[in-house]
Amino acid sequence: MLINNDTICAISTTSGQGAIALIRISGPKSIKITNNIFQAYNKNKLTVKHVNKVMVGEIFEQDNLIDEVVVTLFKGPKSYTGENIIEIACHGSTYIQTKIIQLLIKQGCRLAKNGEFTLRAFLNQKLDLSQAEGVAELIASENEKAHSLAMQQMKGGFSNEIKNLRDQFIKFASLIELELDFSQEDVEFVDRKTILKLIQKIKTKTSKLLDSFQFGNAMKHGIPISIIGNPNSGKSTLLNTLLQEDRAIVSDIKGTTRDTIEEIINIQGYKFRFIDTAGLRKTNNKIEKIGIAKTYEKIQQSLFILYLIDKNDFISTSIEHEIKEIQNKLNSQQTIMIIANKTDLYQKSLDLQNLNNIKIINISAKNGNGVDQIINSILEKIKIWENMQDQIIIINQRHFESLINTLKSIKDVENGIKSNLSGELLALDIKHSLNYLGEITGEITNDNLLDSIFRDFCIGK
Repeated sequence: MLINNDTICAISTTSGQGAIALIRISGPKSIKITNNIFQAYNKNKLTVKHVNKVMVGEIFEQDNLIDEVVVTLFKGPKSYTGENIIEIACHGSTYIQTKIIQLLIKQGCRLAKNGEFTLRAFLNQKLDLSQAEGVAELIASENEKAHSLAMQQMKGGFSNEIKNLRDQFIKFASLIELELDFSQEDVEFVDRKTILKLIQKIKTKTSKLLDSFQFGNAMKHGIPISIIGNPNSGKSTLLNTLLQEDRAIVSDIKGTTRDTIEEIINIQGYKFRFIDTAGLRKTNNKIEKIGIAKTYEKIQQSLFILYLIDKNDFISTSIEHEIKEIQNKLNSQQTIMIIANKTDLYQKSLDLQNLNNIKIINISAKNGNGVDQIINSILEKIKIWENMQDQIIIINQRHFESLINTLKSIKDVENGIKSNLSGELLALDIKHSLNYLGEITGEITNDNLLDSIFRDFCIGK
């Protein structure tokens, strides 16, 4: 994955047939190689003077016309990769695309590896590593919120936060190193109480970034919402109503749902992942038991839990006990709601005296009455939670792991200061913290790390 002087090429648009395709070339010989196969209609050769201008002409293989194309030059270092980049817009025939790539390779290009254009942008300091990963997140975004978070990362919002943390740490790390140079004089260049205040500030900021990951991950992959309850409470009917299609089997026979069913819905820019689950009850059926075990797994993975109750068929003490048991296993980010179903058949109110702190929503899953209240309640909770976050929300698992290691090493520094640890050992703990933060932005990196990140990129980006 190390940068070299190769000139690379790749198709940057989606593979297959289309109206237009874009072929990208980057490297020191990009202009020369393009001129070997391209003839502009104005007879001019492509030069660096044509930067940010388009030229219309034809691609030839010797005397054989391949296609009429539009060629654009982006001159390095003011280009995406920091090198000379040429983009050839041709017709979207798979034959034409393949032929042009073959011609470029014959003239000295090499087919780009996954993410190699963005890798070159990183190695040429056009992007830091977090921003480069933001490019991949942006391409993969499937809803408005995921797009917004990816754009924030690509524009450097998260990187700036990390750099600020690291810069603060570097300042007092240099003072600790300076103390080591004057260790025989027993000189203290920085007050330990001042360092502890700074460490507390960095710990607080790091913890907030870590706390934002659950929300950011949900925005990226879909907010998980489990629909749970006793058999025949209307879970599958509710899922079908939300989807407006018959996705789950609905039957009067208890225990019909043996496995989880997951479906995605985009609402107001948010991606929701609704999960229909097996009914909760005691059973001797081995397969149904497996389904119920999966239900409890999904509960732990969900941000919202919708507990459906058949208004005409429930025992309040049993339901209250079960809901309390589930509630006790949830974390502070998870929310459970009671959904009182079948209001079209039974108008009586739900009397759950010991669950006053849980919201109860009356619905008819069959005809859709009240279902909009479920969505509105979820959206209201999400927006409150969203407003509680700092501006920066992390969405990348690698960043999350690096921040966990950072927080651990910062605590080691804090404990070392409180226990009067020697300057040499204190400096070592500080170095670990700086390295973990540096891994996020790419100030500290290695070939294996770069390979693991960029191999998941698409070719041509």
